[in-house]
Amino acid sequence: MNTFCKAALAAGTLALAGTTAMAQTTLRIQTHYAPETVSGKLAAEYVDNVQTMSNGEIEIEMFYSSSVVATVETFDAASNGIIDCDMTGGGYQTGKNPAFQFVGDIMGGYSTPYQQLSWLYYGGGLDAAQELYNQYGMQLVGWWVYGQESLASSKPIRNAEDFKDWKFRSPPGMETKIFEKLGASPIVMDFTEIFTALETGIIDGADASGIANNMGMGLYDIVKHANFPGFHSMPSDHLTCNKAVWDGMPESHRRIMSVAMESLALRTALTFEKANAEAVAQLKEQGVTIHTWADEDLQAFRDAAQATWPEFATSPEAEALVESHMEYLRQLGLVSEMN
Repeated sequence: MNTFCKAALAAGTLALAGTTAMAQTTLRIQTHYAPETVSGKLAAEYVDNVQTMSNGEIEIEMFYSSSVVATVETFDAASNGIIDCDMTGGGYQTGKNPAFQFVGDIMGGYSTPYQQLSWLYYGGGLDAAQELYNQYGMQLVGWWVYGQESLASSKPIRNAEDFKDWKFRSPPGMETKIFEKLGASPIVMDFTEIFTALETGIIDGADASGIANNMGMGLYDIVKHANFPGFHSMPSDHLTCNKAVWDGMPESHRRIMSVAMESLALRTALTFEKANAEAVAQLKEQGVTIHTWADEDLQAFRDAAQATWPEFATSPEAEALVESHMEYLRQLGLVSEMN
């Protein structure tokens, strides 16, 4: 082989090695879900899909159960470079900007995960949310929405009228305002206190999670009323990554992660649709009364929720997101006029 050919071969080898090195992406991601939960298993599927579709060019180290930092600190940990990506939810960041309420748990807006995801991907939501995330040095990759949450109660919850003087565990924030408008008495307490509070009668009910998760936690062993389908809360879990890390990834890797999130979103919605239906059937056999609200009662809650949105839209970003949601809800026929 002549000198020219050897030089050309060496240059080609170096170029290929450089390309290979540039194509490698290693990410550290934290989720608040435990690996044995349904959502934890779905997150593991996401990791496997990304690593397989990238032919090993993307390697992900997933930290489950908020094992690196507290759940509420995951966003900052990613923004500051302690980890690379946050797989919790925007609702934990409302203290930074109230706009995160409207990308984390919209409350009283959409009826199904598919409608909520439709706003993100086809209603201008992703662009609007991206502006918010980018302000904090983060890139929103996508959502995975497990569906409407259900309530657990020792008393019937047949309609909005039954919320009058109903004492229940509520997370802090916008939810307390909404239920107060309906006559309820929300009591903010830590999740770990729900069981004792229900057993001792300190509260009549609780807002915890979806009906399948509530059943798995044993809430309906204590109280015998639930509502399904749910309507009051549908959290959007997110995957968001440090923007500098994201921008430094090859486009092919960004595309794989984004499309894999769309797959995760669909699988999550379908998985919980089945799990919730199975839970309802089991609960009925166990003597739990399942209350299905009439359309007019669902609208009463939605009206109360949407009337509360402006109270939390106290930043330009929050106002823009509320406007975007309302416009899209009108298109879906879920609200008749702008509030």
